[in-house]
Parts: sequence; structure tokens; C-alpha cells
Amino acid sequence: MADAFSRKTSTVARLKTTTDVRQLAGLCFLVLAAQFMTVIMLAAAMVPDYDFNAAAISDLGVFPETSLLFNASLFVVGVLNLLGGYAFYRHHGTRWLFATYAIAGLGAVGTALFPLNVSDVHGLFALVAFLFFNLQAIGTATRLDGAMQALSIAAGLLGLAFVVVMAIGDGGNTAVFGPIGHGGTERMIVYPVMLWMVAFGGYLLGTRDTPA
Repeated sequence: MADAFSRKTSTVARLKTTTDVRQLAGLCFLVLAAQFMTVIMLAAAMVPDYDFNAAAISDLGVFPETSLLFNASLFVVGVLNLLGGYAFYRHHGTRWLFATYAIAGLGAVGTALFPLNVSDVHGLFALVAFLFFNLQAIGTATRLDGAMQALSIAAGLLGLAFVVVMAIGDGGNTAVFGPIGHGGTERMIVYPVMLWMVAFGGYLLGTRDTPA
């Protein structure tokens, strides 16, 4: 009986730990996306001459009115993606999936530390972030099912499609941007995956293990 009680206690403790790390991941992802979307909106409103159609999102990291706010927010995105990705890895145990979270987080940190007006490597870090945040959404779908799985795939594929559009447009064929321009194209890379992270964060926060 003592052995059975010990096994039961160990199972409950293990399930509690699993729930804790998953909910930590959910909190990180929810805060990450909510704060970044809010900062983008506020920063754009703080710069009278900001052009949503033509300007890059990263231009908000250059204007003196918003540079500190935007770059700090983007740095937080990277750190929370690394922390949340590791917590989620503690739950699922898949190394290649954690690698996508880590690379995406490092891309965001690098983009924040090397703003558009400071270094040419800014564009490289931004491209890494664009690619890997959307790849992590698609990769995460392998650990999900149902509506959340479909949402993960849809958000990631949509973002990657607009990465291709941006590459073609920035390569000289600006007509591919259409009426949304470069600014709208970048937002179609970023916004779907950020909205997915809000939904995914809430999903992780609301899901609990129950002991057998």
C-alpha cells in the first residue's frame, strides 16, 4: 500500500510539474504577443509622419519618439519566446521544435539590438525572425490537434507566403505589394503569427492535466 501511495504521489507531482511548465509557456506567449501588438499600435500613433503603407515596422525603432519603446518591446519578444519555448519544450520534449523557438527569439533580440539605422545586420536578424516565428507556428501544429492545430498551420503558412511577397517586392518588383504596400506586407508576416500566439498562449493556460 505504501508503494502504491508513493507511486500515486509521484504521478500527481509529475502532472503538476507538466501543468506548471505548460502554463508558464502560455503566459510567456500571451504576454509576448499582446505587449508587442500594443506597442506597435501606440508607437505608430506617436509618430505623426509614420506611413503605414510604405514604412517598415522596424522604422518605429528609428524615430526618436519611439525607438526606445519599440526596441525594448522587441527585445522582450525575443526573451519571452526563448523562455516560453523552453518551458513548452519541457512539456513536449522535441528538440527540433525548441530550436525553432530559440532561433526565432534570437532573431527578435538581434533585430532589437541592431536597429535599422545602426547596422546592416538588422535586415538579416529581421528575416530570421520573420521566417522562424512562422515556422514555429507550423512546427507547433505537430503537437496539437483540432482547431488549434489548423489555426497554427494557417497562421504560419500565411506569414511565410507574405515573406515571399516581401522578398519579391524588395528585390525590385514593388508591384507585388499591391495596395497594401511594403508596410502592409510586413504586417501580414507579423500580425497573423502574433494573433496565433495570443490564442496559443490562452490555450496553454486553459489546458490542465488530470491525474489518472
